[in-house]
Amino acid sequence: MTSGGLDLSNVLSSHKVQLVLTAVASGVVVGSSILAFQSARHQEKLKDIKRPNRRKSDATALTEFGAPATPSKLQTEPDVELAAKARRGDWDEDLILEQLARNRVFLGDEGLQKVRDAYVVVVGCGGVGSWAATMLVRSGVGKIKLVDFDQVTLSSLNRHAVATLADVGTPKVMALRKHLEQVAPWVEIDATNELWNKENGERLLAGNPTYIVDAIDNIETKVDLLHFCHSRGIPVISSMGAGCKSDPTRVNIGDISESDEDPLSRSTRRRLRQKGVTTGIKVVYSIEKPGPGKATLLPLDQEEYEKGKVDELGVLPSFRARILPVLGTMPGLFGLCVANEVLCEIANYPMEHSLGKNRTKLYQDIEAKLAGLESRLRGNVAGLRLAMTADDIGYIVEEVFKGKSVVSGYSTRLLLTRWQPLPHRDEGHWGLDEQRVQIDEVVLMTKEEAKKHEKEVLIERKSVEEVWGQEVVDRVNKRRAEEAVYAKFR
Repeated sequence: MTSGGLDLSNVLSSHKVQLVLTAVASGVVVGSSILAFQSARHQEKLKDIKRPNRRKSDATALTEFGAPATPSKLQTEPDVELAAKARRGDWDEDLILEQLARNRVFLGDEGLQKVRDAYVVVVGCGGVGSWAATMLVRSGVGKIKLVDFDQVTLSSLNRHAVATLADVGTPKVMALRKHLEQVAPWVEIDATNELWNKENGERLLAGNPTYIVDAIDNIETKVDLLHFCHSRGIPVISSMGAGCKSDPTRVNIGDISESDEDPLSRSTRRRLRQKGVTTGIKVVYSIEKPGPGKATLLPLDQEEYEKGKVDELGVLPSFRARILPVLGTMPGLFGLCVANEVLCEIANYPMEHSLGKNRTKLYQDIEAKLAGLESRLRGNVAGLRLAMTADDIGYIVEEVFKGKSVVSGYSTRLLLTRWQPLPHRDEGHWGLDEQRVQIDEVVLMTKEEAKKHEKEVLIERKSVEEVWGQEVVDRVNKRRAEEAVYAKFR
């Protein structure tokens, strides 16, 4: 074809055109080969990750107690090798981003990078801590330290995130690391089989951690850890008690000052208040109330008392942590809430929680009313000042009397009043600095009850038994006895 156009046969026979076509074809072949190689390499790495690490011959028989008949390795050699290679950087970044793809699109590139740069310490790796640690690692936290002195037991298996029968008798932190290194081997996991306490606190929390997770169920250690973090400005979130809880819709996240309806929460808050900490610690807690037919704390039998120091081993005096009834799902729920809060806060993801109660004005008003009462009992002396602050008033109202009148149980229109009248004086009135009312000498009543109490008990000097009855007197004595236990921590 020559008329009005190019001679196609001549063009195709041109040496230059043939070279161009050959080069294009070669490029396509090479490109396809490279893509095929990358795809094959990608698939091989995925197979390497998914390849089973335990052979059938590794399985062991169980003893009559359900534990392995022979000790099992905490980690198989492929696990150790894979984790070591990943920590050395021998890991495909694209694979990591693919694994974290859902978190990446949720938090954004910047948010995810903050999570990957974070260093989180989880203290307590039982039911709550194991779930929190698991989700933190699965979500891409770059470095995590697991601190726990305890071992996996058979009773742990109803609530622990990863432990199996083969892990019974091994340290919880090792069982947790073994599992998590198979999930995200590039994450640096430090498993510390040790008890956190005030003496080793600085060492165990060294390294400028981004966040601390408190999943301890021992009250003394818990309070020490929270006070340690609060006093040093280290971000911390604490799990309150999941024992005896069953309603997931009642689980809240908020400030320590808001927590209620839980012995661990109440004890923690009360002891922190005695150390001057009333707010500024984030907690996961349940507002579920006890009721008929619901699980309750179990008392100790005589054999437990004979073991000694029973009040050091549980949330409350005379209770051991292991006799707390625990529905296995609830610690997991608490742990997931903890991990969720930590991740969102580290990534600066917008979160809105309900504001905690601020009753400072109420406490100040109660303080002023109590000072007025003490002035009237001294003949309306001017300039009287109490030996307690608004914080002390808040402690008495919220912790000693649970925010309710000791007479009627009502929680509104409350006042503090002296429980017993001032000692009799033959002439004149007591002075400003004489017989000053103390924390253990006041009770919480409604305004109407306090008015009656002032008239009949404090002025007319009728006995409290005559005015209020033995049941109320016993209730006051019970509150005083409880406060005497806590007073030693003040």
